[in-house]
Amino acid sequence: MTTALAFLLVLFALNAPDQIGHLTPWAFARIPLEGLLGVALVLVLPPKPRRVAAALAGVALALVTIVKFADLGFYATLQRPFDLLLDWAFLGNAVDFLTASFGGAGAVASVVAVAVLIAGVLVLVTLSVMRLARVVARHRTPATGAAGTLGAAWLVCALFGVQITPEVPAAALVHDHVQQIGAGLRDQRVFAAQAAVDAFRDTPGQELLTALRGKDVVFSFIESYGRDAVEDPEFAPQVDAVLDAGSRRLRADGFASRSAFLTSPTYGGGSWLAHATLLSGLWVNNQQRHGNLVAGDRLTMPSLFRRAGWRTVAVMPGNTKAWPEGAFYGYDRVYDSHNLGYRGPGFNWGTMPDQYTLSAFQRLERAKPGHAPMMVEMPLVSSHAPWAPIPSLTDWNAVGDGSVFGPMAAAGESPDAVWRDATRVRTEYRRSIEYTLSALISYVETYGDDDLVLVFLGDHQPAPIVTGENASRDVPITIVARDRAVLDRVSGWGWQDGLRPGPTAPVWRMDAFRDRFLTAFGPHPQPTRPSAPAPR
Repeated sequence: MTTALAFLLVLFALNAPDQIGHLTPWAFARIPLEGLLGVALVLVLPPKPRRVAAALAGVALALVTIVKFADLGFYATLQRPFDLLLDWAFLGNAVDFLTASFGGAGAVASVVAVAVLIAGVLVLVTLSVMRLARVVARHRTPATGAAGTLGAAWLVCALFGVQITPEVPAAALVHDHVQQIGAGLRDQRVFAAQAAVDAFRDTPGQELLTALRGKDVVFSFIESYGRDAVEDPEFAPQVDAVLDAGSRRLRADGFASRSAFLTSPTYGGGSWLAHATLLSGLWVNNQQRHGNLVAGDRLTMPSLFRRAGWRTVAVMPGNTKAWPEGAFYGYDRVYDSHNLGYRGPGFNWGTMPDQYTLSAFQRLERAKPGHAPMMVEMPLVSSHAPWAPIPSLTDWNAVGDGSVFGPMAAAGESPDAVWRDATRVRTEYRRSIEYTLSALISYVETYGDDDLVLVFLGDHQPAPIVTGENASRDVPITIVARDRAVLDRVSGWGWQDGLRPGPTAPVWRMDAFRDRFLTAFGPHPQPTRPSAPAPR
């Protein structure tokens, strides 16, 4: 019995796929060539080297299995495999998400469960390989016959292309992740070369953004607002109705809008990568690039606005810790969850409702008489997973310190209840997007004026549990202004009228936006060569 269980565990470790969609009984019908080679090695080695080799092979197979589990999680949330070199920063974010969504005890329990799973895999897989090696050594003749028969069957299948299920051999997985590490190391040099070229580095402030003088320019990221929200039949009827009704209401108030799509560098999470990409004009698609970016001197959208004379403000309701990156981006003032004055209940990861964030921004900045023109980055987070509970809009004059949202949090759904059913997850995701869009449209109706220019966009698509596998990385983007001269400057972009981009709307990579925006609203830049390194 013990030997049978050891065999099944090793077979699972060798054949388990790295994507949940491939996790079917047929996935384990593969003849694992690595296992046959292992049997051959056991048969030819003397006893002591055989024991050492079996122990090392067991540890190696256990580590490969752990990486497969990591890949399963990353494919399920970010639609890509785990990067052994670059993705460790996501562990801290995962713990923060669990803490915000399920409390400190839930986060600790999850971390302990993962640690126990890792230790269990290391111990059990290693012991299983060693046990099977001993069994093979004791029964050399039947083991040789079985290995020969299975090897011949494997060869026939390979020659005739017989494949029951997509293969993820352990050896191929190791090869891919080793290649991944090498690519990550090379990418540092590639990114440094890209960051050194900046068409606007030497543009004087008086020549920047001349067509936006006197305007308050707000860049608002809507969490998980992806292309599926406006096109998937499960979400689009309700979300598009909000956008189309908003277009009509804003048009009646004298506002015009243009919309298109941007391709995000990330998917399902990693919002900061999208923020960095839009603001820097560089493709920041991993944590290594992000770290190199904020350690450098790249001019960002906020720093260029500041050079041109704007006051620069970051409103970051999702930040619960220090954010040193604010200095790199060039913000004069940073608001976070601690200094926005919120006294209402928490809404899981989305610390405060988006309507409160917008209301606080208005009170703290735009309502000040005679305020200087400002450039603002403001991520809105009510549509962040786990999408429960979801607030509802209230009268702007009643928002106050946020206490009014108390009954909404108490009466709303809990993450535990929502996440038991994938259909409910998708429903609550859709409702959260409707809420945030409604809050943003209502803000423009209530507080918008001739000097407001609003750019709102998604940071990335939601996780595959919402979109399914292989969804695009596109996110909607919209520019809203009452001053028609602002939208005249982007008439050559081909963006579509209204708050909702249609299926044929233009699609740009997100890193292209910075330079196109700066070019549209200022003089054409002159290309520059990479600057020489500073003398030591």
